Amino acid sequence: MNSIEIARLNSELQSSHPKDILAAIFEAIPRCALSFSGAEDVALIDMASKLMDVVPVFSLDTGRLHPETYQLMQRVRDSYAIDHEVFLPDTAALQAFVTKKGLYSFYEDGHGECCSIRKVEPLKRKLATVDAWVTGQRRDQSPSRSEVAVIQLDEAFSSEAHPVVKVNPLANWSSSQVWEYIRMFDVPFNDLHDRGYLSIGCEPCTKPVGPNQHEREGRWWWEEATIKECGLHRPAGSEGDSD
Repeated sequence: MNSIEIARLNSELQSSHPKDILAAIFEAIPRCALSFSGAEDVALIDMASKLMDVVPVFSLDTGRLHPETYQLMQRVRDSYAIDHEVFLPDTAALQAFVTKKGLYSFYEDGHGECCSIRKVEPLKRKLATVDAWVTGQRRDQSPSRSEVAVIQLDEAFSSEAHPVVKVNPLANWSSSQVWEYIRMFDVPFNDLHDRGYLSIGCEPCTKPVGPNQHEREGRWWWEEATIKECGLHRPAGSEGDSD
């Protein structure tokens, strides 16, 4: 799919319901998979399950997730007909990193290197096998996502030989709309959400947030407040590594 076709789809689907966006994208780009880590993603899996017999889903297992996150993965497997691939970090790269820097170096020198090994490299492996991927990004999640498109070329993971389309069906939705959908359709969600965790990543890098705090303030809380990304959703050429 070229840039003109991507722009046309983005324009046409700008105000569409997320379920309609999913239907359009899976028809237009059959080699498409849905990423799964958080509440938004399970809402999208629920919508997709009403459109197709088996939903193509993948997750990145960093090895540092909360027990509740692994339990959610199993509940989603049990609740929906999904083709669920799980990608782990490269063993040699991770072993070398941990041997050199230990398990908590990110508190001292930032989370970029750890996220690159545990998240970005496994995602690259997956995206090499598809033409598009679906995420649960919303514009109201953080300043770095305020202008996210519904359909866009994924500049960070595309090449001239293999362009990859990123689809963000929930871009226009608020957190309240996501949770209204989850409650209405009894969608499984991470038990940590009931304990003050609004945005959930790896266990050492996630904490609950207090009243009136933004949902992403519990992620990498020791770092500069506007960055809050791990490398999966940062445009190519931007500084550092960016979930």
